[in-house]
Amino acid sequence: MPADQTDEQLIAALLGKPCPAQRRALAKAITLLESTRTDHRERADALLNTILPHTGKSFRLGISGVPGVGKSTLIENLGLYLIKQGHRVAVLAIDPSSSLSGGSILGDKTRMELLSVNDNAFIRPSPSSGTLGGVAERTREVMLLAEAAGHDVVIVETVGVGQSEIAVAGMTDLFMLLQLPNAGDDLQAIKKGVMEIADLIMINKADIDPDAATRAQAFITSSLRLMGFQGNPDHATHVKEKWHPTVLRMSALLGHGIEELWSEVKRFQNLETANGHLQERRKQQASFWMWERIDSALKSQFKNHPAVQHLLPEMSVAVNQGSI
Repeated sequence: MPADQTDEQLIAALLGKPCPAQRRALAKAITLLESTRTDHRERADALLNTILPHTGKSFRLGISGVPGVGKSTLIENLGLYLIKQGHRVAVLAIDPSSSLSGGSILGDKTRMELLSVNDNAFIRPSPSSGTLGGVAERTREVMLLAEAAGHDVVIVETVGVGQSEIAVAGMTDLFMLLQLPNAGDDLQAIKKGVMEIADLIMINKADIDPDAATRAQAFITSSLRLMGFQGNPDHATHVKEKWHPTVLRMSALLGHGIEELWSEVKRFQNLETANGHLQERRKQQASFWMWERIDSALKSQFKNHPAVQHLLPEMSVAVNQGSI
C-alpha cells in the first residue's frame, strides 16, 4: 500500500473516536515522527501539517524536579484525578541525560502502574538519543499529535538538571516546580534560576516533616519576592490582573493537595486567558519553534551536502591538529 494512502488511514484513526485503534495510530505516528530517515521525516511533516488545525485545545502543564522528589507519583495521582473529572491525559518526558546514558530515566510506565493502563491516558518517554534541542523539538511535535488525538491535558515531565526546565517552560502553558521540604534543595533551585521561570511551586512530601515543609513554603515565598525586585518583575508586584507564582504544600503519595493543585492551575488558566497572556505565550512559543525548526533543517542540509561530506573528514583532522 502506498505511503500516502497508509498515512491517510493513520490520520483518520488518529482524529477518530477514542479506541484501541486510535491509541495504536498515535503510537505509530510518534514512531514515524521520531525516525531519522529522510522519507519518514517528510511523511511526518506532512502528517503534522494535516493535524495542525486539530491541535492547541489542550492545557499544557510542565513539571520538573530533582530525582526522588516524587514526580511520577504526583503525575499518576493527578492524572487519575483528572480522568475522573472527565479529562483525557497525555504524559510526555524530556530526558537530556538519555543522550549520554542511552536510556531514559523518565516516562517509566512501571512507576505509573494505574495511569499507564487507563484507556484515557497515554504515556510516552522521550527519544533515547539526541541533543536537548532535538529531544525538545520531538516532544513538541508529539504534544501536537496527542492533542489531535483528543487529549485535553498534556503533562510534560523533565528531570531537574541542566537546561531541560527552560525547554519545558518554553513549550507549556504553566511550568510547575516540585520541591522537597529541604532548604538545601530550595537554594539549589534558586541558584540555577529555575524559580524565575516557575509559575507554581509545590512542596511535596509535606507529610514527612510538616514543620520543614512550612518553613520551605515561607522561605520560597519570600525568595520569590526578593528575586522579583532583582529579576522577574512579576514576582515583586501585586497587580490583580497578573499571575503571581504561588507556593503550596502537598503529599502526592497520600493524595493530599491534588485537588488544591488543580484548582490553582485552573485559576492560572482563567486569569492568563482573561488578560491575554496565555495566548501571547503560545504565539511566542510557536515563533520560537519555527526558528528552531529552520535552524535544525539548515544544519541538516548543510551536513548532508555532498561537498561538505567530502571536505569534512579532512577539516576534522585539521581542527584536531590545531592547524585551523
